[in-house]
Amino acid sequence: MAKHDPALSLLFHALADPTRRSILIRLAETPARVTDLAGPTGLRLPTVMRHLSVLEAAGLITTSKDGRIRTCAIVPEALDPVRTWLDEQRAIWEARLDRLDAFVMNVMKEREE
Repeated sequence: MAKHDPALSLLFHALADPTRRSILIRLAETPARVTDLAGPTGLRLPTVMRHLSVLEAAGLITTSKDGRIRTCAIVPEALDPVRTWLDEQRAIWEARLDRLDAFVMNVMKEREE
């Protein structure tokens, strides 16, 4: 059984929602104010704040406050654990498929003989 990584679970939970993914895409361009992030979503500000808190808890964004203005910025290196996990899964499945391919080729070769 694979080890359970709570940080990885937080990251996948944060990435699971399309609104949060669209916020990350927007923040990949440049840091933005919360009101600027809320506009395109069509959601009320408290709802957007909840999405931002999930992203911040996962370490995907940071927020700073200057007076009444809260600005968000993406933390790109926070996605490294996801990338590592996906690379590991890809390697496992490629190895399994390679073994299956070798088995099928061996069976076909035996049938030809």
